[in-house]
Amino acid sequence: MIPYGRQDIDEKDIEAVISTLKSGWLTQGPTIPKFEKALADYCGVEHTVAVNSATSALHIACLALGVEQGDTVWTSPNSFVASANCAIYCRATVDFVDIDLLTGNMCMQKLEQKLALAKKQHCLPKAVIPVHFAGQSCDMEAISRLAKEYDFYVIEDASHAVGASYRDKPVGCCAYSDICVFSFHPVKIITTVEGGAALTNNGAFAEKMRLARSHGVTSDQNQMTESSHGPWYYQQITLGYNYRMNDVEAALGLSQLKKLDDYVARRNAIAKQYAAGFANEDFIQPLVVSEYCYSSYHLFCILATRLTEITHRQVIEKLRSHGVFAHVHYIPIHLQPFYTDLGFKKGDFPQAEDYYRQVITLPLFPSITDNEVQFIIHTVKEVLCDV
Repeated sequence: MIPYGRQDIDEKDIEAVISTLKSGWLTQGPTIPKFEKALADYCGVEHTVAVNSATSALHIACLALGVEQGDTVWTSPNSFVASANCAIYCRATVDFVDIDLLTGNMCMQKLEQKLALAKKQHCLPKAVIPVHFAGQSCDMEAISRLAKEYDFYVIEDASHAVGASYRDKPVGCCAYSDICVFSFHPVKIITTVEGGAALTNNGAFAEKMRLARSHGVTSDQNQMTESSHGPWYYQQITLGYNYRMNDVEAALGLSQLKKLDDYVARRNAIAKQYAAGFANEDFIQPLVVSEYCYSSYHLFCILATRLTEITHRQVIEKLRSHGVFAHVHYIPIHLQPFYTDLGFKKGDFPQAEDYYRQVITLPLFPSITDNEVQFIIHTVKEVLCDV
C-alpha cells in the first residue's frame, strides 16, 4: 500500500534526537529556542512560539488576540476541525466562508460579500482564519486589505504550508497577518513527531502566547505583582495551558528544517508529474495553484467531476484495493455533528460541499518513487474510467 503521506527520517535526524536524549535536557532546554530562532530566521519573522501541536498554536493565537465570548471568528469549511474549534475553546461563535472550488481555499469574492453584509448587520468578525489548503497560500494581500477596511485580525492557518511562499515572501513572515500557525505532524512537510508553532511580528502577541502555552506562569520580574522571593520564585499571572514543545521534538525539528527546501522542491516535482499525467483527462482536475504562489504541496488533490456520493466511495475503496491509499481532505466542518448541533446544515456552503463530493487526495511525500507516481496515475485513470 502506498500511503497518502509519510515522514522522512534520516540518520542525521536520529543523531540529533539521540544527542538531545544524552544531553540531560528532555523538556524545557536550550534546543527549543534554537528551533524557534531557526524557524523565525527562515520565515523572516520576529517571533516564533513553539508548541505541542498546531491545534494548540491556533488556540493561543486566538487568546493572544483577545477572542472571547461574544466575538465571532470566520474560517474555511474545507479544513480539519481544529481551524474552527480554536474559537470555540475561547467561547466565541464560529462561522465559515465558502471556498473557491478550483483551489480549495477561501473564496475572496465570498469573503468580501459576507463582510459587507456583516457590516450592515453590525456583526463583523473579531478574526478571520484563512486556511492555506494543501500547501497553497490564500490571497493574503486581498485578505489584509479587507482586514484593514473591516477591522478584523488575521490568523493564517498554514498547517499545510511551511516552506511555501506568497508573492515571493515566505509563508510565515506575517506580512499580511497578525499571526501564522504551522503544523509539524508526521504527514506534514517537516515533523517534530507532534508539534506546531505560532509566528508573529507583534511582541505583545508573542508574549501572551508564551504565557498561554506554559500555564500562564512567569519568572519575569517585570511581569510580577511583587518582588521575587528568590531564584525559585514564579507567579501565575493569567490562565494558561501545558502546550509546550519539548527539547527532543525541537531537536528533530531543527534537523528537519535544514531539509525543508529540498522536501518542498521534491513535492513540487511530484506534483508536476501528476499534473502532466492527468493533463489530457477532462474529467480529472488537479487543484489550481495561483501564479503568485509557490505551494509546499502537503497534499495533491484532484477533482473527479463525474463522481456522485456513491461512486466517490467506490472509487476510493477501489484505489485502496489496488494498493493506492487514496484519501479525502476534507469533510466540510459545518457538516460535522458538533457543528450541525450549532445550527449549520447541508447547503450552507455549497462550494465546499461540491468539493467534498469530488475530491480525491493522492499519495505525495518526498520518498515516493517516480515509478510509484506513474503507477498511481495509471491506476487512477483506470479506476475513474470505469465509473
